[in-house]
Amino acid sequence: MSNANTIFLYVADASASADFYAKLLGIAPVEASPTFALFILPSGLALGLWGKDGVQPAPIAGGGGSEIGFKVDSAAKIDRTHADWLAKGAKIAFPPTDLDFGRSFVALDPDGHRLRVYSVAEEL
Repeated sequence: MSNANTIFLYVADASASADFYAKLLGIAPVEASPTFALFILPSGLALGLWGKDGVQPAPIAGGGGSEIGFKVDSAAKIDRTHADWLAKGAKIAFPPTDLDFGRSFVALDPDGHRLRVYSVAEEL
């Protein structure tokens, strides 16, 4: 079996979502059309944004039922990323908070998909 290398998010407007992610992540899509956009994240994982009206079989779930995690190397980076994403217009569902595993915040994309930025505490 091959390795998992792409996450697909079903979105209402692929172009609007592509603009949101390009601004938020500071990278351009490697592929873009009115119904689909593909980003290659620094980790090598691909993020596909697919207009839900064209997906077969039709998706049955909406945003918010799962999360994409973005691990960073320090709690200070959590706060800097939060401030940056907030300035770029991201809706924040959960502000930077110290949790049992480390520090984290959650932003939402235009379709309500959860984007968790987190760092793991040095000693758990």
